Amino acid sequence: SASRAAGIIGVGVIGRSWAMLFASGGFQVKLYDIEQQQIRNALENIRKEMKLLEQAGALKGSLSAEEQLSLISGCPNIQEAVEGAMHIQECVPEDLELKKKIFAQLDSIVDDRVILSSSTSCLMPSKLFAGLVHVKQCIVAHPVNPPYYIPLVELVPHPETAPTTVDRTHALMKKIGQCPMRVQKEVAGFVLNRLQYAIISEAWRLVEEGIVSPSDLDLVMSEGLGMRYAFIGPLETMHLNAEGMLSYCDRYSEGMKHVLKTFGPIPEFSRATAEKVNQDMCVKVPDDPEHLAARRQWRDECLMRLAKLKSQVQPQ
Repeated sequence: SASRAAGIIGVGVIGRSWAMLFASGGFQVKLYDIEQQQIRNALENIRKEMKLLEQAGALKGSLSAEEQLSLISGCPNIQEAVEGAMHIQECVPEDLELKKKIFAQLDSIVDDRVILSSSTSCLMPSKLFAGLVHVKQCIVAHPVNPPYYIPLVELVPHPETAPTTVDRTHALMKKIGQCPMRVQKEVAGFVLNRLQYAIISEAWRLVEEGIVSPSDLDLVMSEGLGMRYAFIGPLETMHLNAEGMLSYCDRYSEGMKHVLKTFGPIPEFSRATAEKVNQDMCVKVPDDPEHLAARRQWRDECLMRLAKLKSQVQPQ
């Protein structure tokens, strides 16, 4: 039925991931891209991917790969992708002018019910949706790469986005097996990248100052912090590492402030340090396309297995 259809604009890696996620939830998916050949490639790519997932027992949803594939089709024009859809997910490259052009186009053809959502990782909703008639229906739903294995979706409203738009998008994301969270108001980098950049920046300073080697730095996360962060966040970690949050702050806030005052300025990410870090990274994963692709495949396999484990241990 019409209320079970989603339109995807732009069929790169992220667009294809969204298509697979929507199909896994039993939604009819309509793909549109400016290049018809891109659509054909995407459908071929999705078919391969879904077959492999099915063989690995990692296909999401209750439908078979064939049933999910039968829900996905290409559209020759943007009107057709929008027709009957209750959600449109824009996935074109990170270029403000290009995205604004797409949203202006969508704005002129949609009704008052459909939700217009962008996958942008860094463009502000206030810039992206400025001046649109249907601004109340617009929202950023930023996935995390690779979205099929990492469930988080950051929902970021425009100042004029209707609360029902946020609620409906939240419910839809849960329905397709993702984990939505609300960013109450827009901020540069949203939330995920702000946390990521805080970690990158201190990691870079520690390496640059010769306190730790790049590969040892990564171990601190993969064998240390990351082990707990795969299940609980930094705030709950504090809560559990003392007799609750208040006791944690009483006990550790002075020590934390003392250490935080020793943090250096924002790194320059100089070429010299980048080369030093790259050298260390390449010992484990050489930076040619084959090695990188193989390592990404290994990463995705690990994420897939971690997701399975999490579904067993966590009451959803």
